[in-house]
Amino acid sequence: MVGLVVVSHSATAAEGVVEVAAEMGGDTPIEPAGGDGHGGIGTVPDDIEAALEAADDGDGVVVLVDLGSAVMNAEVAIEASDVDATLADAPVLEGAVNAAVAATAPDATVESVHEQAEAARGVEKL
Repeated sequence: MVGLVVVSHSATAAEGVVEVAAEMGGDTPIEPAGGDGHGGIGTVPDDIEAALEAADDGDGVVVLVDLGSAVMNAEVAIEASDVDATLADAPVLEGAVNAAVAATAPDATVESVHEQAEAARGVEKL
């Protein structure tokens, strides 16, 4: 099954997005990676890499990020990892929910889950 990693500058925000996405994602492995590792705001490549490994069951991982340096640190973690992972250009919450639902499909691939995460960019709320 394709896994997900949610990267946020806030550990609480990452955990909250995972909580919401997990409601829709069934058994999809979804891991948070947030904060600076010391209770503050930031992101840490090593923590993201650990989340990649925890979320991967061999089918790959789609990574969603909140902003700024989270992108750079996620790219560093993906490059350092042996996990087949891709970074989605998507709103973090909506993208995570879309990706979690897509990951439940029996024929889900990293590409199909990534595509559905990015499809959330066009979702109107009003």
